[in-house]
Amino acid sequence: MLTSAVAGFAMSIALIVAIGAQNAFVLRQGLRREHVVPVVLTCAASDALLIAAGIAGVGTVVTGRPVLLTAIRWGGAAFLLCYAALAARRALRPGALLPTERPPATLRATLLACAAFTYLNPHVYLDTVLLLGGIAQQHPNRWLFGAGAALASIVWFTALGVGAHRLAPLLARTVAWRLLDGVIAAVMAALAVALLLG
Repeated sequence: MLTSAVAGFAMSIALIVAIGAQNAFVLRQGLRREHVVPVVLTCAASDALLIAAGIAGVGTVVTGRPVLLTAIRWGGAAFLLCYAALAARRALRPGALLPTERPPATLRATLLACAAFTYLNPHVYLDTVLLLGGIAQQHPNRWLFGAGAALASIVWFTALGVGAHRLAPLLARTVAWRLLDGVIAAVMAALAVALLLG
């Protein structure tokens, strides 16, 4: 039983640690110290929901509808390109980069952005619903595998969101925020292109 939970944790953490749209968003919120707990909870709960859906067999239904997969892919790519443009704009306008120089976003706007990064990103479905859900089916205790995978999301997003403020001294200079936003813009654009070509 414990083996399934540990396998789920290990597989999930290996998938989630790679930098992507959701991780970049959580990191930025953590650095700004803005609505961090609701963002972490939203990300972790969303992963748990999607992992459970995959274990319950939703992945089989989704893969049987190529039109739905295409719509998700194009919508996700468009969203990522828009966010890449915003990050590039912030990188090119140093006066708007420091967290103290921008007014805080509302909780509603932040959670809507968080939901968009989660549910408009096709990689989230591939990793959670299809891959983790499929691997869980091979374990004798598939729901314990899912619990381990969900725990990995909780641990990762908590560490990323809450621990990000430790990077604040490093990012106290405008040039550091310019570099961070430049990297975020490049990652988002690369993910969008990969979605469109894939």
